[in-house]
Amino acid sequence: MFENLSERLESAFKQIKGEGRITELNIASTIKDIRRALIDADVNFKIAKEFTDTVREKAMGQKVLTAVSPGQLMIKIVKDELADLMGGSEAEFNAKGSPAVILIAGLQGSGKTTFSGKLANYLKTRKGLSPLLVAADIYRPAAIEQLRVLGEQIGVEVYSEPENKDAVAIAENAVREARSKNKNVVIVDTAGRLAIDEAMMQEVASIKAAIKPQEILFVVDSMTGQDAVNTAKAFNDRLDFTGVVLTKLDGDTRGGAALSIKYTVTKPIKFVSSGEKMDTLDVFYPERMAQRILGMGDITTLVERAQEQFDEAEARKLEKKIRKNQFDFEDFMQQLQQIKKMGNIKDLLGMIPGVGKAIKDIDISDDAFKGIEAIISSMTPYERANPDAIDQSRRRRLAKGAGKDIADVNAFLKQFEQMKQMMKQMNKMPMGMGGLRRR
Repeated sequence: MFENLSERLESAFKQIKGEGRITELNIASTIKDIRRALIDADVNFKIAKEFTDTVREKAMGQKVLTAVSPGQLMIKIVKDELADLMGGSEAEFNAKGSPAVILIAGLQGSGKTTFSGKLANYLKTRKGLSPLLVAADIYRPAAIEQLRVLGEQIGVEVYSEPENKDAVAIAENAVREARSKNKNVVIVDTAGRLAIDEAMMQEVASIKAAIKPQEILFVVDSMTGQDAVNTAKAFNDRLDFTGVVLTKLDGDTRGGAALSIKYTVTKPIKFVSSGEKMDTLDVFYPERMAQRILGMGDITTLVERAQEQFDEAEARKLEKKIRKNQFDFEDFMQQLQQIKKMGNIKDLLGMIPGVGKAIKDIDISDDAFKGIEAIISSMTPYERANPDAIDQSRRRRLAKGAGKDIADVNAFLKQFEQMKQMMKQMNKMPMGMGGLRRR
């Protein structure tokens, strides 16, 4: 997402890179290019114009410090304005209640049911809550089955009444069921339609009136661009929802929905979702998204994901082994599994400043570690624990067992040794590996 917009904005900033100061004349072309880039990203013309007018006004009103170039100043102003356009700061999500009730709404195909499962998984694993998923889509039998399958995957109970054709009654019964089973959050997945219609609006409005949810989340397929914004406005006029969820951020999307929706409906984006895996849901941080759009990376999110996966006690044990130069292939395999749990590899690399642009045209598969895993899996327990014991004959056996060339095995073992040395050097620093520990 945003790749094309990022490139266009970078090109616009280059025009004033060598300038000594900002003037009305030398930023006119840059402002025009920023506006065009936003419109090409499917941002409404009125929003794009208002945005660039604000950027121009702020740029002209600031003095350029000796240590800051006009280009750097423009990037900072645009980043701050992009963050403001998308909401400014993280929006609060209210999951407190006995139980808390969350209503999910949106068009058919927007990803409501998958998001409902992801939200239940997020609240269970990251917030320690006990959710109940509710299948209140009475028109699409596959939706009930889909939610049931997702519930099984994440270990969350699903409430459904397949024979009941009254969505309001199903939602009310589910809330009662949650109370009786001490569930502290109820997530109600409602029916979608291919287009906005009165019957759909009336049904979801009736469910809202009956169960009085703390949160009403409108799920938007970000690939639909400006159409998504128009749909959101129609829903908000009727439902007065509390927040927006952007799905399919990993698709071929220009980003217009993310940049326009908060401005249009004055409701915050609360979550963003990509892919089908149940752990690919993130809280939406406008500042971080603005940084990623401008190619600045997102180290904060990368560190947070690492902290979620790496146990502090295990990290201390690993640090001791590295200090004693005892890091082995068993440790390496465990670290690989933890990294894979953090999310899509290309997405993770894109969070490192400067790397996103370098790898944008490179296809990095989530199976990138399979060859390494195959080599380690071919090792005996003794070989895993004693990397130095792997001689030439063992290397030939490993290559055969992993279905690899001997050159692949040699290259991996050399890289492993280099990595060990680098980790040892890092641990001589005052912070050691403790820099990523929870505080």
